[in-house]
Amino acid sequence: MSPAHPHGHGHGHGHGHGGQDRRRLAGALVITAAVLVAEAVGAWVSGSLALLADAGHVLTDVAGLVIALIAATLATRPATPRRTWGYRRAEVLAATLQAAALLAVGAFVLVEGVRRLREPPEVASTAMLVFGAVGLLGNLAALALLLRGEGAGNVNVRAAVLEVVNDALGSVAVLVAAAVIALTGWTRADAVVSILIGVLIVPRTLKLLRETTSVLLEAVPPGLDLDDVRRHLLELPHVQAVHDLHASQITSGLPVLSAHVVLDDTCFHDGHAPEILDQLQACVAEHFPVAVEHATFQLEPAGHGGHETATHD
Repeated sequence: MSPAHPHGHGHGHGHGHGGQDRRRLAGALVITAAVLVAEAVGAWVSGSLALLADAGHVLTDVAGLVIALIAATLATRPATPRRTWGYRRAEVLAATLQAAALLAVGAFVLVEGVRRLREPPEVASTAMLVFGAVGLLGNLAALALLLRGEGAGNVNVRAAVLEVVNDALGSVAVLVAAAVIALTGWTRADAVVSILIGVLIVPRTLKLLRETTSVLLEAVPPGLDLDDVRRHLLELPHVQAVHDLHASQITSGLPVLSAHVVLDDTCFHDGHAPEILDQLQACVAEHFPVAVEHATFQLEPAGHGGHETATHD
């Protein structure tokens, strides 16, 4: 006898703030698209690589926000017999695409910035100041919109926030470069700032890529120690062994866990197994820094191991 019981049948799989997330993403998309047009015009008028780099970054943001908006919409679609978690992982895929595109932009900016350090072109500092200020105001407006409400913990929204923050920092750097050029005539400041924008882009993007690929590769959720989980499960009365213990994330904020738990044979004759199952569920849902409410345990008598084709710790 090996009953399995998925915990949390009453828990919905949809985000309570999904509609709010979509509205924020749509508003940020409109603002960011306006910033893109302004900075592209500014780069053409001024000849500034820093503005062009920031415009390229914003172009990636626009594409990323479109992807994020599509993903946020897909994530609200209900589960089906073919897709038992619905489209919840769409947000992770979208964030991965955003990060990959942003990494390519960062690499281009770094290479072009180094080239312009060697051969600095003429730059119109006044136009840089005007369009840099417009970009910064737009970035701040989009950032304020994305950070409003509780949904900012969603990895899809966080990816969008990361890009807008990088843009805002880039706009500040553009303003600094424009001021330096206007006051000193040192046109290499434009290339220096372009390299700085690239340096701001790459590390944060790599961090996001590590996080999203970790979810896609079904790594253990950060903060959850499976050795610690195993120790606590083994401390429960009548639990003899725990094997095939797995934990991963469907998407941000949705960890799942499964395990085979070997019990004393008597538990399957005296009706004690359901009580132990409740204790197992409560342990992983309440005891650890990462609360796992979606856990599945297969309860086994000691002699059941010989019937399994393969087991591991």
